[in-house]
Amino acid sequence: MFGELPILYRDEHFIAIDKPSGLLVHRSFLDKRETHFAMQMLRDQIDQHVFPLHRLDRPTSGVLLFGLSSDVARTASSLFSEHKISKRYLALTRGFAPESLHVDHALKYKHDKIADKFADKEKPAQEAQTDFKCLHQAVINKPLGKFPTVRYSLVECLPKTGRKHQIRRHLNHINHPILNDANYGDNKQNHFFQQEFDLNRLMLFAKELTFEHPFSKQTIHIEASIGEPELELFKRLGWPDKEQDYRLLK
Repeated sequence: MFGELPILYRDEHFIAIDKPSGLLVHRSFLDKRETHFAMQMLRDQIDQHVFPLHRLDRPTSGVLLFGLSSDVARTASSLFSEHKISKRYLALTRGFAPESLHVDHALKYKHDKIADKFADKEKPAQEAQTDFKCLHQAVINKPLGKFPTVRYSLVECLPKTGRKHQIRRHLNHINHPILNDANYGDNKQNHFFQQEFDLNRLMLFAKELTFEHPFSKQTIHIEASIGEPELELFKRLGWPDKEQDYRLLK
């Protein structure tokens, strides 16, 4: 179904893959019918245990980093808890997004009815900040609802905190939800997008991850692909159609 996972980076301590959209990071009793998980697939692929250092939502594609031992995972956990890892996402959103915007909007934890059955539902909202920058805009000259055209933006997203669904919720908060977001998106826009472009995946990409290696002290920069179907879509919208055009460090 997913094939071999593309390895983006590997040394004696870490390994990073380009996680496909639709693939769960690890096994969960909430998805009992699923048989494919990034953690188990990578373990079998390299014949070595791996330890996920962070999470990506199932529908999000992009850079996913693992430790190659439990000791490395414990050491590296501080990189995330102390915000020493820089993450860069790209999102295709509804409407013309602002040129740049800093969103400081606290988020209540999204409890799952099963997994969080006994969790504290009164837990206060947690601080959450994301920086956004509009990279490209496009207009499709077709009516949708009360609007004579359909407008899209490609937005660079730099999360400063790591709350559940933070980018998706912040973009929805500023009325620019991500296309094909079943939880926080615009159903009419999602249906139009799927009919127009025949793409059903969430249009959110964990494009780049940068951190100081805790052992070598070197700066590690890891980049994931956008994908050929998505680049073809960008071309149809009048945007660049090469991977290098969407790198932070060109």
